[in-house]
Amino acid sequence: MYSQAFAPEYQGALTALSVNSSLPDVLAAATEQLAEARRAGSPLETARAGLAAAEAYRRLGRTEEAERAWRDSYRAARSAGDAGAMAWALWSGGTLARQRGRLVLARRLLGLAADLAGRGGDVVARGYSLAGMAETGRIQGDYEAVRRLHEQLLAEARRRGEARHTVWALEGIAQIHRNTGDLDSAYRLFEEAAGIAARADDHRGHAWALRGLADVVSVRDGDMARALTLLREAERTCRTMDLRGALAYNHKMQGNVRYRAERFEEARASYAQALEEFRAMSEPRGEALARLGLAKSRARLGRDRTETAAELAELAGTMERIGLRHALEMVHLAQDEFGLAPAVGASGAAS
Repeated sequence: MYSQAFAPEYQGALTALSVNSSLPDVLAAATEQLAEARRAGSPLETARAGLAAAEAYRRLGRTEEAERAWRDSYRAARSAGDAGAMAWALWSGGTLARQRGRLVLARRLLGLAADLAGRGGDVVARGYSLAGMAETGRIQGDYEAVRRLHEQLLAEARRRGEARHTVWALEGIAQIHRNTGDLDSAYRLFEEAAGIAARADDHRGHAWALRGLADVVSVRDGDMARALTLLREAERTCRTMDLRGALAYNHKMQGNVRYRAERFEEARASYAQALEEFRAMSEPRGEALARLGLAKSRARLGRDRTETAAELAELAGTMERIGLRHALEMVHLAQDEFGLAPAVGASGAAS
């Protein structure tokens, strides 16, 4: 039995905020509480309000403001001598670093957060920090190294009955199965995650699970109509909560679904929309993936082969620089798809 989903990043006077609170509402409440905590001279409450503000800014794609907010939260937590609050601030900073494509920095900050949380006895902060490290490794394509950590965190979340973290872990393991070709297992895990999220009233987790289900339905079953129905349901949640990053990834997946169905003009429009959204929030991983889909769609619509070859070679360099192994394999597969050899000097063989 799982408890109702809650948001442990909303602390102190902000614990009344729901996991489903819209991000503008979270930011308004956090800003008000931050000013009050500073007037009262309470560094711990300042750190807690700053954490909520940092997370709202990050999820809204306002990355420069998120950067300042998590650093201010960390300094206030350090002034208060609270290891748990310091860990939460570092977790937010590490999560932001991953979002911005700074994966080495993300792992360092999240590792520091996990260590501080362990020393401070904050079990939830430690779990979230380790989860962040696992997700960073998964995004990099380092599946074997992080699969066991995902499974360990899933077991801990199930034992505590914490729905939100269980959903996250299920989705991470499902994504590994999907990327390594076990589509039936991926579907079952995404389906379980969607069910738990729905019962626990975790709208964000439910939207991500629906996106995963749509991907598998598209690849395994070739069912574009059902996949797009799932994605549109998730899109409504993203818009209601103003989840800009999740919305951009949803639109990119809509492009994937349409591309697989050979609806290349519609796919081009979806990828172009996602690309604009990723650029607006300075999300380099999403931007690179949307560019890849857009390049493939344009190639199918008759773009000059030389231009396609040049863009794919550039994207291969981008994926390698960020450290995205699976995404780099996707670029190589695209080069194979269009009969374009990797550029001289590109690392790795075409997959």
